[in-house]
Amino acid sequence: MDFLHIMLLLFVLVCAVSVSLTKNLLTSIVIFMGQSLAMSVIWILLESPDLAITEAAVGAGITSLLLFVTLKKIHAIDQQKGGGRHGEDPR
Repeated sequence: MDFLHIMLLLFVLVCAVSVSLTKNLLTSIVIFMGQSLAMSVIWILLESPDLAITEAAVGAGITSLLLFVTLKKIHAIDQQKGGGRHGEDPR
């Protein structure tokens, strides 16, 4: 195996474990995006460009965007930054 293949495999595995162990939701989404982009590079190295484009568009693009919007709608991003709603204490 090539060094790049091993590093990408380790990166995907570390991302998969760290997403499930991270308590911060915003951080989890960013890690998920990184894992999806690494998977799209792996698909390119496996000479499957159609899967790579799909993984990049759906995994890193649309799914992450929907998760960001969901966090914004439930005010999870505002509370993590320390700003509560309507003058409430953020704790």
